[in-house]
Amino acid sequence: QVQLVESGGGLVQAGGSLRLSCKVTGSIPGINTMAWYRQAPGKQREFLASITNRHMPNYADSVKDRFAISRDNAKNTIYLHMNNLKPEDTAVYFCNTAPRVFASWGQGTQVTVSS
Repeated sequence: QVQLVESGGGLVQAGGSLRLSCKVTGSIPGINTMAWYRQAPGKQREFLASITNRHMPNYADSVKDRFAISRDNAKNTIYLHMNNLKPEDTAVYFCNTAPRVFASWGQGTQVTVSS
């Protein structure tokens, strides 16, 4: 059973930066790719970025020039480095497996970007 705990969110001004962390406990056999997703109020959850066990990243077009995903396999932690944040980045950010979601969603971490 996999447990996911996201952290690192907060309130930031437009143009600022944040680094989110996702601590992964447990594993799913054969599943090595992890990803970040977000859900803004009134909107569906959307994919942001994924990273394979060999550190190969993949990004949604909407964030590829501003966000960077990384992982520390020794710490079982996934990171999302977010730069040049915009008010439209305001959302709850989650991590999970990719391309299919196999784990239960964590509580996420709230990111609020003020203009």
